[in-house]
Amino acid sequence: MQEFNYHQQNELNNIELVRKICSELPDYVKKFFRGIQQTHSSRSRLVYARDIKCFYEYVFDSYTDANFNSLKDISLDVLSSIDHELIEDYLDYLQMYRKNGRVYTNNKATIKRKLASLSVFYKYLYKHEYVSQNPISKVDMPKLHDKPITRMDEAEVANFLDNVEYGSNLTKHQLLHHEKAKNRDLALLTLMLSTGIRISECVGLDIKDIDFENMCIRVTRKGGKEAIVYFSDEASAYLKAYYEERKKIIPVEGHEKAFFLSSQRKRLGVRSIENLVKKYSVSAVPLKHITPHKLRSTYGTALYQETSDIYLVADVLGHSDVNTTRKHYADLDDQRKRAARNKVQLREK
Repeated sequence: MQEFNYHQQNELNNIELVRKICSELPDYVKKFFRGIQQTHSSRSRLVYARDIKCFYEYVFDSYTDANFNSLKDISLDVLSSIDHELIEDYLDYLQMYRKNGRVYTNNKATIKRKLASLSVFYKYLYKHEYVSQNPISKVDMPKLHDKPITRMDEAEVANFLDNVEYGSNLTKHQLLHHEKAKNRDLALLTLMLSTGIRISECVGLDIKDIDFENMCIRVTRKGGKEAIVYFSDEASAYLKAYYEERKKIIPVEGHEKAFFLSSQRKRLGVRSIENLVKKYSVSAVPLKHITPHKLRSTYGTALYQETSDIYLVADVLGHSDVNTTRKHYADLDDQRKRAARNKVQLREK
């Protein structure tokens, strides 16, 4: 039986979930997903599938005179008859709606993403002449305001790691488990802060991905591309300490390869790492909402401040487009420009 690593298994799970959602929708929706299979990741396709199903449920409830028995009954003729006003009504509906006795809300960013998913869907159908018009082209995308990038400064990073190492500000209940997990948490969080790896890259680390001799790890980036990322001497010390501890743990079957293990001896998951960061940051950095992604921003900021090399930062963080990196660290450029305002002297004083 073929064995799959964490990322390969995620890929298979996503494919299975997309197929399950497609089985509830008309057959032509499957053609759309086959058509974008080579150009979009399984994760993106899953997001599209969920968003498209949400839209079909709205259409199903809106067309009360159509006598639909299921979502499968929504034909291409129905999609062709939909105009931009119905799409705008749908966006309004997404702000707050009730379903199965529960209230659902969506912020502007989520609504924009759902509209973008529909846009890709309709563009494909219109391009291949499945529908006679594309109503999304007449709808304006929600405008989002840029949020300031949250990151920790040097003092906050020190407080955060002191909390991880000594449990300085933890509750009595948290302290009961702290000593047992301290080496793992120090290794994991120091690694993230000294490399800027994504949470999915951290979760997917296997024992064989750690190279202590060359001080690097092998990670799987977005899109499945592998990359080598180098960690610091400080991180190395904590990783080695945890590795010695990890060798004595007998994992649950199916989790033997995982480097970071939970207290249940299973691969540490995304939610567990999110909770770890929250636990240690709430008291160490009380005025900022710190998440695993903010650890990535903290590293990127520190690296850019030290090197002033935006291309290096983009490469290390795994950004495919340097403009993405530049956008995140534009405020640092402003600081550098302001600091340089008196560097050129026109006349001797």
